[in-house]
Amino acid sequence: MSAKRPRTLKTVTGAGGTSETYDLAIDPTRSTLSTAVRVAKLAEAARIDALFTADLLSFGAQGAIGSQEPLVFVSALSQVTSQIGLIATVSTTFHHPYNLARLFGTLDHVSNGRAAWNLVTSSLGEENFGPGGLPSPEDRYARAAETLEVVNALWDSWEPGALTVGADGRAVLHPERVHPVNHSGRFFDVAGPLNIPPLPQRRPVQIQAGQSEAGIALGGRYAEMVFTSLPDLDTALDFTRKIRGQAERLGRAGGLPLILSSFHATYGATEEEARRLVREKRESIDFERGRALVADMLGGGVDLSDLPLDATLPESLLPDITSVNRRRGRVDIFTGYARQGYTLRELVIAAQDTGHWAAAGTPEQLADAIEERFNAGVLDAILLGGLADPRQHDFVVNGLLHELRRRKLVTEDYTGTTLRENLGLELPPRTGAPVRGGQGATTA
Repeated sequence: MSAKRPRTLKTVTGAGGTSETYDLAIDPTRSTLSTAVRVAKLAEAARIDALFTADLLSFGAQGAIGSQEPLVFVSALSQVTSQIGLIATVSTTFHHPYNLARLFGTLDHVSNGRAAWNLVTSSLGEENFGPGGLPSPEDRYARAAETLEVVNALWDSWEPGALTVGADGRAVLHPERVHPVNHSGRFFDVAGPLNIPPLPQRRPVQIQAGQSEAGIALGGRYAEMVFTSLPDLDTALDFTRKIRGQAERLGRAGGLPLILSSFHATYGATEEEARRLVREKRESIDFERGRALVADMLGGGVDLSDLPLDATLPESLLPDITSVNRRRGRVDIFTGYARQGYTLRELVIAAQDTGHWAAAGTPEQLADAIEERFNAGVLDAILLGGLADPRQHDFVVNGLLHELRRRKLVTEDYTGTTLRENLGLELPPRTGAPVRGGQGATTA
């Protein structure tokens, strides 16, 4: 038996989707994918583990800033890369599990085993998907759980050996080893089986975003990695304790799910330069527009237009989290700031990072902050940005990553051929036990 690999920090970077997409759209000589292709190649050359695409499902007050359709986006990137993982954010609230199983299964095939799904339940966009408004968080997460049950059953509907090599070198299908899932639930009826061949990873890596109580319950049960907003170490410790405790109570392996945190870094060649850059960023903030951003961080139902910037928020303005229908984890963070005595001005400054972890310093100082969380067991993967900018790329690749590799926290190269292998994730048990004679496995 081979020795278990030592725990290492995994790295992720954004694949694109900034406002530069609009600049590219008006240039007839370039594709809107151009920047993402450049970032993907830079990231793979730097041996970053995965590319991440976010998603928005509506135009919004800030305009249609966001990635283009993530699955199409990363499918295109799969053809200009060969090793880096491909993470697509897709909502369960507005998609059907049979389609999701086929879409991500196809992505896994076209990328030769590099697909990952960042599952979200959505906090906006309901106006584009029929009547009824946005379901409650409880209903959205119930639908997400059932979606995962169905999708995993579909991916597992092909037994090992269902597809073999014949004497002539061509594929031989053994239909008795491919089983219906016969799922009947609250949201979906799906017969199955899946109608595409077994996947290179058997299951694409499953990531989940959401840190409300319902999000923790879903992530603790299913997620292999969770994408989180953990602005400080105490918050990270509390969240990790809760979600891994949930996973352990369900009998899952220790150390699951992995914790992926976004890292909003301000780099400086010296500590003084980093402080200056932070100061300049704060001086450029439009605090009047920032009021609306803070209101959004508090769930969107708060009027801060008349509150003085240097006043604290009265308790009467803070929402009851259970009454909020959108992003309860973010609301929890910002109501916590308000109860700690943050002024509106301080809340506007904090809202620039939308509740994510922010730090400033030299690459060595930032590596210290990362190592602290890694050693505390609350950081398994980190989302680094800025590769499209030459200065930022230099700080990330030749500064921070070089330092993390010198400390043996990050590997020098990819360690496997699939994303699952590179992340050190074992395959979960198969869903259900197939029944011979075409009766199929049943999920509930």
